[in-house]
Amino acid sequence: MLLVYIAGISANGWLERRLGLQSEHSAEDVVLFVGFSLFAAVGSLLVAKRPVNPVGWIMSANALIVGIFPACESYAAYVMSTSGHPDALAVVGAWANSWYWYLLLALTFVYLPLLFPDGRLPSRRWLPVAVVPAIGVAGIAILGALAETLRGQTFDYRIDNPIGIEGLGYVEDLQAFAVLGGGALAIGTVGAVSSVVVRFRRSRGTERQQLKWFLYAAAPIVAFPAIESLPQIVSGLLFGWVLLGLPTAIGIAVLRYRLYEIDLVINRTLVYGSLTAMLALVYFGGVATTQAILRTITGHEEQPQLAIVVSTLLIAALFNPLRHRLQFFIDRRFYRRKYDAAKTLAAFSTRLREETDLDALTGEVLGVVRETMQPEHASLWLRSHRAEAKEDVLS
Repeated sequence: MLLVYIAGISANGWLERRLGLQSEHSAEDVVLFVGFSLFAAVGSLLVAKRPVNPVGWIMSANALIVGIFPACESYAAYVMSTSGHPDALAVVGAWANSWYWYLLLALTFVYLPLLFPDGRLPSRRWLPVAVVPAIGVAGIAILGALAETLRGQTFDYRIDNPIGIEGLGYVEDLQAFAVLGGGALAIGTVGAVSSVVVRFRRSRGTERQQLKWFLYAAAPIVAFPAIESLPQIVSGLLFGWVLLGLPTAIGIAVLRYRLYEIDLVINRTLVYGSLTAMLALVYFGGVATTQAILRTITGHEEQPQLAIVVSTLLIAALFNPLRHRLQFFIDRRFYRRKYDAAKTLAAFSTRLREETDLDALTGEVLGVVRETMQPEHASLWLRSHRAEAKEDVLS
């Protein structure tokens, strides 16, 4: 599967170079290549290890669609631009290009979150959420596949559809069907997101950790509607986070490998993400403020080097204190049980140095264990003084 995906991507890249359609965003192309390579690798691994779970099959299908179909469309564009007459493979490529996008969107945004992590719906009441988008997407795909004329996406060409219906236009131009299909896809997407929320609220134990991995990787999606207004480096990082993190998180969650490390990952992300944002504000604010002060004192327009040095020293001085304060705030706000357990252990350590009554100390130990670890049962066994004295005599 991974080899087929790489072969398709390589063929598509070669054909686009021949057509003069090289992308200007090489870093984004690398992220796309690596991200869907992870989809192919993780998907094939899940199919091998968990063949009854549809999640692996969905990931594998996504990778193969992205690897094969764009290459077919590029081949059709290449043939039409060089000879002007399509061969059979060019017709197939142009035909697949007319409908595969809808299938890819449905698999990614509807069925992957809807069936994660065990491959089953949350309950039978969610069956319409799975059926409605399937009908809508199937209708759009069929209309696209039966259009009278096939047209290119990245390169303008026209090919007569051998199975097309005379007079049937492009599905994008059929507003009624596009609205119905788009509405069905929107209903499925909203339903899939709602199912993840419902699963998370009802989940316990292993399933909750699996959903935490999934939500952690998919969290930047909420910023995608406003991604055009964000700086390019920020939008690139968010896009890479989702595309690289999602298959990795799904693989960890379904295979249950290092499953319970997600709490530490989330904690560190909250701490160091907030710390990075604050220090960046301090740095740029410090540079601007220092330049303004030096401009006022010296009368020169710019003193960039000194301003950068001062801001860097300020960041170095603030790093550890700010990190400790952020860690304290996040533990208290989002990890209350861990914060309370740490406070309980600290208070017990203080009492331990002052307590001399063994019975009272026994009760303190059991109370701390119950409060911090919450076991089903806790008991404390102590050696008696008689047993210790007898051992001393024998020795």
